[in-house]
Amino acid sequence: MTNAILTGQITPTLSHRARAALSRLALLAVIGTVAGCSSLSLPGGFDLINGDPVTDSAAQPTASRPEPDARGVISYPNYQVAVAQENDTIGAMAARLGLGAEALAEANGLPETSRLREGELLLLPTRVASSSGAGGLASGGDVDVAVLAGSALDRAEGQTGAASAPDVPDIPNATEPRRHTVQRGETAYSIARRYNVSARAIGDWNGLNSTLDVREGQVLLIPVATGPAPTAASDTLPGAGSPTPVPPSAAAPQPAENLPSVAGAAAATGTAAGAVTAPQTSASDTARLAQPVSGRIVRGYSPGRNEGVDFGAAAGAPVRAAEAGTVAAITRDTDQIQIVVLSHAGGLLTVYANVDDVIVQKGTTVARGQKIAVVNAADDPFLHFEVLQGSSRVDPVPYLSQ
Repeated sequence: MTNAILTGQITPTLSHRARAALSRLALLAVIGTVAGCSSLSLPGGFDLINGDPVTDSAAQPTASRPEPDARGVISYPNYQVAVAQENDTIGAMAARLGLGAEALAEANGLPETSRLREGELLLLPTRVASSSGAGGLASGGDVDVAVLAGSALDRAEGQTGAASAPDVPDIPNATEPRRHTVQRGETAYSIARRYNVSARAIGDWNGLNSTLDVREGQVLLIPVATGPAPTAASDTLPGAGSPTPVPPSAAAPQPAENLPSVAGAAAATGTAAGAVTAPQTSASDTARLAQPVSGRIVRGYSPGRNEGVDFGAAAGAPVRAAEAGTVAAITRDTDQIQIVVLSHAGGLLTVYANVDDVIVQKGTTVARGQKIAVVNAADDPFLHFEVLQGSSRVDPVPYLSQ
């Protein structure tokens, strides 16, 4: 019988919202055999590794973007941005603000002939005269001294012999958003995850389109946080796995001494860990599934939030088949990170996400413990691992520990 993950009924995503979005857009369209699967795609770069909840429900609350002045300018202590008006072009905005079109285009990674979408936000290459209207100097918190010094240096290095525009008076309590230049392969979601804000807030602050598309070289303002991220509920329901810490894609590394082993995670949820009496980094040979990578669980199973477990592991660490089976699918998410799906006896599927250097092919028969890939290189490398029984995602820990 064809498994539901390969017929479009369920897709290898990691959140309820991601699954719903993919179902709506029919982005995983493979019909027929258990070994058939096409590549994943999603406008706006929806993150298929950590899903939307990391950047929405678990993100810091943020302030609204300040209103621009009549010219569309928002001024901060160390830089200015401009909001595109209806029918704006690079040339029209530059002329309105007394800037060179070439410099404005270059500062934003755009061709000089670009037409701008109304509401789109552009970084100004040099300061323009301040306005007494709205959007003068945004205020509200403490100045980040490091940002101030760095951007002052940027301005000094970019000065020419021309006379500078009048300075905007410094306000000690100004809150200045961080700037982020989009790199190749980044999405609004991966950037939001990096700064622990919501992707929607990034879209609102920067005037992104409805699918939150970003382009290489684009300068984004990171929304100013107004408080800490919401605290996850402490109640653990049966089968819900271990409590969910900050995901490994966040900026702060996870302290190794606090990370549960597979056996520890099973004990925390009341699941028997067999004869294991001490922490271990691999499941017993008698377990239903072998642990796919050497490492500890850094993010537990939580239905609707994390539909598997994440193992903290070294970049390049071997990823091994949890059980004998067949390679059912090899695909990539929109960040071009690879995902491998294996099909096993008894209607069981295992999913390995955030991998690289895949050395098997679709249809390949693999043995339990056989190397299939390596952990993708990243600042905080990890392997995301899912188990599906039939069409239902289940907590992997019991399969790994007994």
